Amino acid sequence: MFHVNSEVGELKQVILHEPGLDLERLTPSNKDALLFDDVVWTARAQEEHRLFQQLFRDRGVKVHLLHGLLAETVKHEEAVAFVLDRVLDERQPHLGATLAGTTRRLLAAMGPEDLATHLLGGLTKRELTEALGEGRTGGRSLGLDLLADGDFVLPPLPNSLFTRDTSCWVYDGVSVNPMRKAGRRRETVNYEAIYRFHPMFAEQGAERWIDGEAMAPAAIEGGDVEVIGNGTVLVGMGERTTPAAVEILARRLFEAGSARRVIAVELPKARAFMHLDTVMTMVDRDAFTLFTGLDRRMLRSWTLGPAAHRELDVTENDDFFAAIRAALDLDAVRVLQTEQDTSAAEREQWNDGCNLLAVSPGTVIAYEVNENSNRMLEENGIEVLRIRGDQLGRGRGGPRCMSCPIERAAA
Repeated sequence: MFHVNSEVGELKQVILHEPGLDLERLTPSNKDALLFDDVVWTARAQEEHRLFQQLFRDRGVKVHLLHGLLAETVKHEEAVAFVLDRVLDERQPHLGATLAGTTRRLLAAMGPEDLATHLLGGLTKRELTEALGEGRTGGRSLGLDLLADGDFVLPPLPNSLFTRDTSCWVYDGVSVNPMRKAGRRRETVNYEAIYRFHPMFAEQGAERWIDGEAMAPAAIEGGDVEVIGNGTVLVGMGERTTPAAVEILARRLFEAGSARRVIAVELPKARAFMHLDTVMTMVDRDAFTLFTGLDRRMLRSWTLGPAAHRELDVTENDDFFAAIRAALDLDAVRVLQTEQDTSAAEREQWNDGCNLLAVSPGTVIAYEVNENSNRMLEENGIEVLRIRGDQLGRGRGGPRCMSCPIERAAA
């Protein structure tokens, strides 16, 4: 049932996450650790996100919200135990056995909706002690004593907004990704639980390309993974995705016969180039956007294919886009770059001007703020569906980052 066979084929089903308590927890003092560049006006972000959701529904795309999926998952006692075993490990530096046990008792007693809210939005010392009452926190705890009332026993996960990164479907299977940054690693546990225990997924028996728990410290994030069709996957190697993870993904795809080649491309290791989809996305069967600040001729890339004895055939490409053209059996590939001065290019890069989500061939969702890029796309025959993102974009992610397709047709 669930499969993603391209980047631009007709989109059928998608996972999104509407902002909630997780974004309300952002403050000027914790935003850097939580990987945001600014605090967010949550009510406006929710308004923007609901318009984003409606755009999908208007086009017949089925929307699954992450909070709802997680709440339905933790209706099962086995799923609750699975999650809490992992997020409340007593060896975590700020916990210890007493505080971990106390927190577990509180979370396990919650109903599914509240538990999902706190697994995403975190839990403070004040919330813990008020819920349990003074003297009922299970004994004296160094971890608890050292926390201020507003400090987190369980930190929030505001980057859950970007559902693409933690979970991405590649052809007939799913990769549940080990995240590179500490502020996002617990997101993997939520998705592991959903894919293991939610009836919608558990009964499907889809291939599992990456098991996030087992693969660390190798890291891969869905923003670096693009399924371009014809048995080909693009993977960026920049700030977040490691070469080891690319090879693991490639080997598993080849062993299952689900892909024939992986094209890996080197990216600058900088936040502005966080993922492949911050600088390049597929917008039509033969067209890709590319950030103006990158010279297409200078992009270093490799094609990985299967070899004997579970080895990989790794060949460095002379030309990145020529390798893509050959992989897709096309006569030519259109590389669309916005002609603009350096300052304008940098602004649009920061505002995710290349982070586009195709809902069908030649039709993409984009932030309205990127006027130059959107105009360029339309001049090249691409239909642009504009959305507001003044608040949503503050975590440095665009429409592609905020969406995890779980069913998409071939192009």
